[in-house]
Amino acid sequence: MPTIPVILDVDTGVDDALAILFAVKHPAIEVLAITCVAGNASLEQVVENTLKILDAADAPAIPVAAGATRPLIEPARSASHVHGEDGLGGIQLPPTDRVAETVSAVELMRRTIMDAERPVTLVALAPQTNLALLLRTHPEVAEKLERIVFMGGSASVGNATAVAEFNVWHDPEAAAIVLDSGVPTLMYGLDVFNQVAVEQDAAAALAAGDDPVGRVVGALLGNRIALSEDSTAEYTGLIGDAGAVCALVEPESLRIEHRPVRIELGGYGRGQTLVDMRLFGGEDIVHGLADEWATIDIALDVDAPRYAELFLETLGLK
Repeated sequence: MPTIPVILDVDTGVDDALAILFAVKHPAIEVLAITCVAGNASLEQVVENTLKILDAADAPAIPVAAGATRPLIEPARSASHVHGEDGLGGIQLPPTDRVAETVSAVELMRRTIMDAERPVTLVALAPQTNLALLLRTHPEVAEKLERIVFMGGSASVGNATAVAEFNVWHDPEAAAIVLDSGVPTLMYGLDVFNQVAVEQDAAAALAAGDDPVGRVVGALLGNRIALSEDSTAEYTGLIGDAGAVCALVEPESLRIEHRPVRIELGGYGRGQTLVDMRLFGGEDIVHGLADEWATIDIALDVDAPRYAELFLETLGLK
């Protein structure tokens, strides 16, 4: 079977690190390039984290480039309360000899997409600032894209706010531009993100084991926590963004529906992905009050045990 050529766009915190490890290790995925954007951590920290994780994966030479330092309009907002000041929860990784490309993330994406022999899949695991800049600056790349898969959004609850997921909330204008591009898109949002986890005993065993990749994975999973109602930290073990990469190779483990979506850009709902789940059109459509919505694939449910198993199997940890 031919491999799937992909570009990963990341803001490497804990979730992105797990996704990079999976993407590099899965035989059906060919990582052509990795581009970085500020999000979970500063751009400089994201680049450093990405290079170190590639070392941890014993990855071949993969070009990495730095992109946007902030959203299109809003200031950058740190997620250090989730991912730690270094974005990786304070886990210790050796210094790296890898260096980032001198070209920008947008130029690396453009060049990689236009030079590729087959259409490329863009996998966005971060705020979509780099993708928006690419599609507006070089709209010709859209015809060379197979599709866009993004981790972000939600058809239900938010996390950055009650209704908005962090990646979209961090730069909603960028997400709106990407949806408006017409490129076939899959949204892997909080509806499925919050389901796929590795059990705590298994993660602890990996962290204490002899396998170098397993120790990194175990430490990263150990940093996946949530606050209970009494503000006590509780282990969640979510594989997070890695699930969006699992969707590339095993989409049959998802329940996917083709639905209209729009990004809210104002008020408290700013950053919300509004998903039209109606079976029939309402008064807004009948009376011509509905704005144009993008219709995309949305992952609404997942075989969570299977994706957790796929993740560990791919990394040789099960």
